[in-house]
Amino acid sequence: MQRICLSLAGVFGLLAVGLAAIGAHAALESREMVQSVATLLGWHAPALIALGLWNRRQGFLVAAILVVGMALFAGAVLYRAFTGISLGPVAPTGGTLLMAAWALLAVVAWRR
Repeated sequence: MQRICLSLAGVFGLLAVGLAAIGAHAALESREMVQSVATLLGWHAPALIALGLWNRRQGFLVAAILVVGMALFAGAVLYRAFTGISLGPVAPTGGTLLMAAWALLAVVAWRR
């Protein structure tokens, strides 16, 4: 699981940099959405590194929820940015999962 967390951190970092570059050249109406996703990916990449290095089962659960939440959120926001079509509750569901993962981390950090 540690390698998975670290590999996904690399993917998140790669996507953050790539999307930041794409966002800099995107049409004005989608630029803010693309840059928002790039920022969130950039924030969550180091979190995945830390969770992978922490090497606790609960940390891997937090990482899994972060990855699923980010995939839903980023995918839906980028889809809307580039197509103009909303995927309904997909982005809010992803965002809720991201918040739940951070809350779970706060709880499991205090467990033995």
